[in-house]
Amino acid sequence: MKFFVDTADIDAIRELNDLGMVDGVTTNPSIIAKSGRNILEVTKEICDMVDGPVSAEVVSLKADDMIAEGRKLAKIAPNIAVKVPLTWDGLKACKVLSDEGNMVNVTLCFSANQALLAAKAGATFISPFIGRMDDINLDGLDLIEDIRTIYDNYGFDTQILAASIRSANHMSECAKIGADVATAPPSVIKAMANHVLTDKGLAGFMADIEKAGIKIL
Repeated sequence: MKFFVDTADIDAIRELNDLGMVDGVTTNPSIIAKSGRNILEVTKEICDMVDGPVSAEVVSLKADDMIAEGRKLAKIAPNIAVKVPLTWDGLKACKVLSDEGNMVNVTLCFSANQALLAAKAGATFISPFIGRMDDINLDGLDLIEDIRTIYDNYGFDTQILAASIRSANHMSECAKIGADVATAPPSVIKAMANHVLTDKGLAGFMADIEKAGIKIL
């Protein structure tokens, strides 16, 4: 499973990228607005740092405007994936932009039917939102599983990009189900390394080492 990092924090992206933990980046205008910087400038800086796809989202609701914005965003760098919402207009924009050879990430997916439409429209990525499904007492992981079944049934190339990841458990469950990509905040990716038994074992090792006076350097 590929790891995308869901942030516009340049330092956080660099740290994970240096560790080989970044296969791509997802951003949106809300995330970039928190940085107080120009959206095009930040997106270009991320694209220069990361080899994989960098999702940059349109801000309009009409298909023609989304297409125009998508074309402008795609010129930032070859690894831009234009992000459009899963609306009828968004699907129209997806079809045009993907036919022109652009990567397209269709976001805000909450049903298997929506995911099927996105695949038919040529989406490179479909982004089902796990955490937001959980917020309304629906199992977001069930949605990932349903999409996986449908895509496998018919050989769609669209990659399942699990989004709205809230926990390390979401990451492992997405990997077991067969999500192609999971995008998560840096804190969640780092939390995957944590386990209470690791901490307990390390504390024991360190106590033994101190008692024995063992040194390497």
